[in-house]
Order: sequence, then C-alpha cells, then structure tokens
Amino acid sequence: MDDFLLQLLDTVQSVDPALRTALAGLAMMLETSILIGLIVPGDTIAIVAATAVGSIGEGVMLAAVLVLGALIGESIGFWLGRWLGPHIRHSWIGRKIGEKQWIRAERYLARRGGIAIFLSRFLPVLHSLVPLTVGMSRFAYRRFLAWTLPACILWAGLYVTVASLAAGSFRELSERIHFAGYLFVGVIALFLLVVFVGKKVIAAREERHMRAPSEDAPTSMKD
Repeated sequence: MDDFLLQLLDTVQSVDPALRTALAGLAMMLETSILIGLIVPGDTIAIVAATAVGSIGEGVMLAAVLVLGALIGESIGFWLGRWLGPHIRHSWIGRKIGEKQWIRAERYLARRGGIAIFLSRFLPVLHSLVPLTVGMSRFAYRRFLAWTLPACILWAGLYVTVASLAAGSFRELSERIHFAGYLFVGVIALFLLVVFVGKKVIAAREERHMRAPSEDAPTSMKD
C-alpha cells in the first residue's frame, strides 16, 4: 500500500503548484455554484489538492484560493437566485431537487438568518441551495458575504491543515516504518468520520428550524 500511495501522491504533486491550486479553486467555484455541489463534493477536492502541499506557504495559498473559489461560486449562486431564482426553482433540475427541499431552505433562512448561511456550508444539499435561496430573499449581498466568509475560511483551513499534515507525515514515516500507508488512510478516514458525525449533529440540531409548525405539533393536536 505504501508504494501505491506514494505513487498516487507523487502524481498529484507532479502537477505545477500554481496550476494545481488554480484548478482546485476553479473546482470549488463550480462546486458552490449552480447546484453542482449536489454532484461534485468539495471535501474531496480540498483533500486531494492538500495532499500535494509541500510547505506552509503552499498550504496558506491553497486555503486562500479555495476560499476565493467558494466565495465566487456562492456569489454566482446568490446573483442567479436574485435574477433567475424562480426559473431555476421550476426548471428540470429544480424539480429534481424537490419543492420540499426549496421550502426547507426558505424556512431555515427565514428562521435562522445569518446563522443558516454560516452553518449551511457544513450541511449537505443546503450548502448548494442556500446561496440561491438567499438571492431570492431580501438579504443584502454584503450581509450574505459577512456570514459565508468565516464559514468558508473555517472549512478550507480545516481540510487543508489535516490533509496536508497527514500526507507530509506519511511521506516521512514511509521511509522508516512499513505500513505507514495504513496510518495515513486511518487518519484521513478518522477525520472524515469526525466530519460526517459533526455534520449529522449539526443537521439534527438545526432540523427543527426547517420543519413546518404543523410538524412540531403533537400527534393528538394534529388529529
């Protein structure tokens, strides 16, 4: 496994750092705009790009470009929501997402405001719908950026730091001990598990803000 992982990491690292960073930023822009985030996971983009980081400077630059790409993508989503929101919502892809998801996003934004924008970066489906939903609301663009920027910084910093440190440690350990690859895979897997559980916890805590009032009522009252 060690040889395979080294070859894989070397392949990613062989790409020119400037080009690799630019491609990661472009991928993030696409991931956070026009609902592509429902198909292309930004987590994977950040982890793969971060495994090739060779210095602190490269890591900071990658994180900054990922944040910039995410902000551009979310800004595109915001303005598309402002100009074409109803058309996108009733388009083929909007119908595939489902009216229920759109209503949940609207309800969440109305009840939680800026906190919904911040937390949506860490919630599946909503992180693609919320920028469009915010654009269709009365939220000001400046206020939208004020909430989404710290979320993007936290997200990018976390992924780049963990993935780059894990890859760097693996390269060092692979020269001294066998099966260092299993440690690398274990660290990444543990990180993704923690992220997955964290997202589930956030989603569970925020779920009540997305439900209709009738869904919160006791069964006896509904009857």
